[in-house]
Amino acid sequence: MNRSKVFAGVGPFLLFVCLFPCSADVTLPAVIGDNMVLQQGTDVSVWGWADPGEEVAVVIEGQRVTTTADSSGKWMVKLGPLGAGGPFEMTIAGTNTIILSNVLVGEVWICSGQSNMEWMVQHCDDGVKEVANSYHPTIRLFSIANNASAKPLDDCEGRWEICRPSTVGDFSGVGYFFGREIQGKLDVPVGLINASWGGTPVETWTSSDAQDQEFRGIVQKWEPVLREHTPEIEAYYREMGESMDDVYYALYAGTAVASRPTPPQLSVQLPGVPGIPGWCYNAMIAPVVPYSIKGAIWYQGESNANRAYQYRSLFPALIKDWRRVWKQGEFPFLFVQLANFRKVMDKPKQSNWAELREAQLMTLALPNTAMAVAIDIGEADDIHPGNKQEVGRRLALGALNVAYDKDLVHSGPLYDSMVVERGKIRLRFKHTGSGLVANGGKPLKGFAIAGEDKKFVWADARIEGDEVEVSSRDVRNPVAVRYAWAD
Repeated sequence: MNRSKVFAGVGPFLLFVCLFPCSADVTLPAVIGDNMVLQQGTDVSVWGWADPGEEVAVVIEGQRVTTTADSSGKWMVKLGPLGAGGPFEMTIAGTNTIILSNVLVGEVWICSGQSNMEWMVQHCDDGVKEVANSYHPTIRLFSIANNASAKPLDDCEGRWEICRPSTVGDFSGVGYFFGREIQGKLDVPVGLINASWGGTPVETWTSSDAQDQEFRGIVQKWEPVLREHTPEIEAYYREMGESMDDVYYALYAGTAVASRPTPPQLSVQLPGVPGIPGWCYNAMIAPVVPYSIKGAIWYQGESNANRAYQYRSLFPALIKDWRRVWKQGEFPFLFVQLANFRKVMDKPKQSNWAELREAQLMTLALPNTAMAVAIDIGEADDIHPGNKQEVGRRLALGALNVAYDKDLVHSGPLYDSMVVERGKIRLRFKHTGSGLVANGGKPLKGFAIAGEDKKFVWADARIEGDEVEVSSRDVRNPVAVRYAWAD
């Protein structure tokens, strides 16, 4: 949004303007507008810009809160908690008056990550049917336009839309299917803010303030080129962001992508999507950070798989960073573990994707987190599996438990402990629900076992009550077990 006022004229008219300046209108960021959803049950941030020193009043549902714009012209108020419902009107008044209509109050979630979060509803399984049946007037969608910036921006491009066939097709499939589940279970309005960009690594979504020693090596490789070429790189990624619709249509159709802009000629090769630490955060997260939310859902990791061990530090750093800047405590953060991809391995061996999944699993040590396992619903030859409905459903199960205190089985079995007995390892699990079962009664697959030499071989495994017993005639003194350690 361009908030500047432009005056044209010369001579006496210019003198008149200087002697009697016109007041700037009160303006709002894109995320505060018609059709928005405000978070229920907590203080709600509303902000914008006006003349320095100008008084601004915000009115909704019997609340009237006033403030004064600071020396830079920015103002912000905090509304008291609102109950779910609507539609309401919100009035923002300074020298001018803005009336926002069709405002709802309910649950607000950020949806972020790379291409599997960005993947559109229309390109998911049964996409045509899903779009046709998508009229949910109490679900509202806000997509942030792809952009990247060297410094935090105060606004972004986007607008709130009512969820219906004409608006949902281009929205995040995972985000929409998650929101649909939440709305159906809670029967309250749901607002979804989609900030995702295919191919991006985790570090570009993390603010510069959180980039500690673990980020240092990543940052250093960019510093020399950024000192001289930041404006060119920003322009390149802005143009790249504007072309992403064409890119995704081409990916879906399996055709060549001809719309990518030409990168600037630099001493390093720029990737086609932002990989510079902090740049997507600056342009796509920072502008909406004050907006009150319930939590975040995250689907990313593919672009960090070649540095999987480092993800053990980078991913928790992002979660802690977002919780710090939002200043809403340890809000719920739900994420998708990488899906299965590529062909089945004939023998146990190293897998970057498995190591990345392990890093994601370890992130559950942070409070108020939940993980949706997707290793059974991917596709061997497609990094963008179409079954986003089940991904959204599993994320919603995590939300219902972590964010809404529902007593339900929200996770598959997770490793808890092990004991070694007579050449076998017995595994114990958390989240066993009504008990462990083999899918379809089939023999268990995917278990590997190793001795002190750390050489893993495929193992025999069977369920014993709520435990799994793992062994191999080739490993007499086992010390470790892996499960599904493969792409």
